[in-house]
Amino acid sequence: MTTAQVLADLARPDPAARPMMRWWWFGPDVERGELERELDAMAAAGIGGVEIALVYPLRPGAPDYLSPEVQGHLRFAAEAARARGLRCDVTLGSGWSYGGAHVGPEHASRRIRWERRDLGPQPLDVDLSPRWPEDELIAVHLGDGLPPSAWQRLEVPEHGLLEIPAGRGPRTVLLAWSEVTGQQVKRAAAGSEGPVVDHLSAQAVRHHLDVVGGAILEAVPAELLGSVFSDSLEVYEAGWTAGLPAHFAERRGYDLLERLPLLHVGGEGAEQLREDYGLTLSELVAEGFVATCRDWAEEHGTRFRLQGYGEPPITLSAQRGVHLIEGEGAGWTGLTQTRWASSAAHLDGSDVVSSEVWTWVHSPSFRAAPLDLLGEAHEHLLLGITHLVGHGWPYSAPDAAGLGWTFYAAGALDDRNAWWPAMPELMAHLTRLSLVLRRGEPGADVALYLPYGDVRAARGAGHDLWRACRDHVGPAIPEVIRRAGYDLELVDDDALAGEQGSAGLDPAAYPIVVLPHVTRLPAATAAWLDRVREAGGHVIAVGGAAPPTITAPADARMTTAAPAAEPSPGSASITEDGFEAALQAVLPPPLALTGSGGEVGVLRRRLADGDLFLLANTGPELRRIELTVREPRAALLLVDPDSGDRRALPATGGTLELHPYQALLLLATDDPGLAVTGADATAEPAGTTESDGAVEPVGTAAPAGTVLPLDGPWTLHAPGQDPRPVTLPHLVPGEDAAALPWLSYECTVTLDAEQARGPLVLDLGPGTVLPADGAGSGYRALLAPPVREIATVSVDGEMAGLLWRAPFRLDLSGRLREGTSTLRLEVRGTTAPAAADPVNAQAAAQEITSAHAAYGERFQQQELPRMLDGVALGLGAVPALRRG
Repeated sequence: MTTAQVLADLARPDPAARPMMRWWWFGPDVERGELERELDAMAAAGIGGVEIALVYPLRPGAPDYLSPEVQGHLRFAAEAARARGLRCDVTLGSGWSYGGAHVGPEHASRRIRWERRDLGPQPLDVDLSPRWPEDELIAVHLGDGLPPSAWQRLEVPEHGLLEIPAGRGPRTVLLAWSEVTGQQVKRAAAGSEGPVVDHLSAQAVRHHLDVVGGAILEAVPAELLGSVFSDSLEVYEAGWTAGLPAHFAERRGYDLLERLPLLHVGGEGAEQLREDYGLTLSELVAEGFVATCRDWAEEHGTRFRLQGYGEPPITLSAQRGVHLIEGEGAGWTGLTQTRWASSAAHLDGSDVVSSEVWTWVHSPSFRAAPLDLLGEAHEHLLLGITHLVGHGWPYSAPDAAGLGWTFYAAGALDDRNAWWPAMPELMAHLTRLSLVLRRGEPGADVALYLPYGDVRAARGAGHDLWRACRDHVGPAIPEVIRRAGYDLELVDDDALAGEQGSAGLDPAAYPIVVLPHVTRLPAATAAWLDRVREAGGHVIAVGGAAPPTITAPADARMTTAAPAAEPSPGSASITEDGFEAALQAVLPPPLALTGSGGEVGVLRRRLADGDLFLLANTGPELRRIELTVREPRAALLLVDPDSGDRRALPATGGTLELHPYQALLLLATDDPGLAVTGADATAEPAGTTESDGAVEPVGTAAPAGTVLPLDGPWTLHAPGQDPRPVTLPHLVPGEDAAALPWLSYECTVTLDAEQARGPLVLDLGPGTVLPADGAGSGYRALLAPPVREIATVSVDGEMAGLLWRAPFRLDLSGRLREGTSTLRLEVRGTTAPAAADPVNAQAAAQEITSAHAAYGERFQQQELPRMLDGVALGLGAVPALRRG
């Protein structure tokens, strides 16, 4: 892949890179005419497909999950999507995690329940009858002393009465039970209620797939599906499964039950036992769930898409081999699930890795604006994502109460939003970026090691391995890496040492490997790190132990840690405060950005003839940047992904401006033929929206010259109202805007011949930076834009373009002519005022109350009191014309 091919991709983006939408079907209670209407609206907006998710009912009378009626609706929707060129995926279950009424105690998720009682020396008979019918006794141990210095495993009698003989002094008896967790499927559709399946058991998972997946594939042929999907693993406290002691003994080489109390109470050898136990759980979820789902999908002629993080403790490398890997969560400087997924995909050699985007975005539903969606999406792209799955689109019955149906805790990202005319531009922008970021190879300089040994050694129960690693590493280390201009990848023991005879990761793959607060290392990983140093790389240990304890390889069947290794050159531990200096001393970042304020993220892809960089301003302020390239090429091009405009910079670097939440591409190329300059030096037009076209050369300041304030007189047009004069700025508070889907501002502009020659740029101004107060859930852009939230601009009745993102400028050259022209800005805000209107809000609440009465309380609407926080409609600044 070359730089010229990247430019060609921008000009002709592949529809396969279009963002998709999670499509919630409530009940599942749908009408086929509405399904078609919503699919039409998605296709018209540039959305590339749907992921059908069947969830809780919103009114009585819903058909049962996977009844013949619902199966027919699934087939109809898949065929309708195919007819419109849309991809269609389906979740293999209702709600999450996998489970339902077909899951009995033998297939339900399990955990260890401990019962502890301190005793005196007297003999005691203990009734071992289970508390619940599904409970199974794992083991009984007796410890001498308080606290016990050693544990003795007792034989469990068949008759259920344990006779504890007299002792010499104080003692403790510890009983370990296997019990079903009791966790039920969350947000289940009608008829799909039931326990969550045991994700550690291949037999249990296969049973679920055959029952639920079989019914789905019976309804929808595999050729109509893009993939079958599993949401994140949220099987809380899942730490036991039938046959676990035998699995443990086979893999670890010793008896788990003899030492079982160490999981719960600690003591000598507890860290090694817990690490071995956690490793065994990780292996079982990889084999029992991930591999079983993948194999099942292949047997049925489709692909398996997985959000591979959560509980049970699935590893990063367990996702390798899955057909499609997915993450979720913004936070470009953090160790997010999105980064977990993209690193797994990169280690697997996959160019396409998706993420669930806009979860909880500017909560509650209808509060988010296009600028929120843009800013969050850029953060996912900076984390290595190349396909976006919006969260999401709520199906809404045509006769639903109020404004219709919404998901309880997410954006309602459908055509009910007043700002919907901006959606095609947003989708086109994200499609282009998603496509070009699939090209070439990942270009991170830094590998951040995941400290599985440390986090497992601290936990004696089921756990979320991603979350545990994130908490152990802390926020500072990945944040320093990203804000300094580096990209990173996560790596784990399986990737480094290789699996099943594979060679493992090339020690020369990353010039820098960071060990974050590591005190325990498998022997194979320690050996790989030595090979990194031999290949000329650098290992930086931040915090932790220097050197770490080297633990036995899994197949050595050793139960204690091996002797600590001697320190290796360059492996001395440093503090977090000294980490950035150590990074810079070893290797400067590929792009040094002066003036970024730490808010400009960089992602690099290696091309055959150079490098492709994504530069994204993740903050609300304009950034004027001096850029220096570590490895200069023949040419350096700054590219606008929307217009295709490009500007040549000096090969070693140059200056540019990035507006709030703006993203540009930088191409460092060995092809001197691409070294062109100026706004006229463009590739083929990259888009077809009305607002495409150069405002000024890409990445440069606002045009100099005369500023002509458009201070009126302005006339305001509003639905159901007579036109009236208005003075700008003019903002209608959210509580007064319920009946105002739009406002239109009109003025006349008179230009003489000299003025009309232009260039003439309409400029709404920069907007106002908002405080980061942490209020509310989900991502939100910290900028109050000068237009709330979009403006459709027309001159003499002809549309000129849309304004909804920085720099809030539009080129009107050739449209504003000599003489008098009529300039009109039709402003549309969010639908939050209409959703908060008491008539609509009360109708929706009554419908939800009826659903709860019929089906139980399966959800609670989230953060509705925040619906109108900061909401306004109108123009927050006086527009101006910039000439010159």
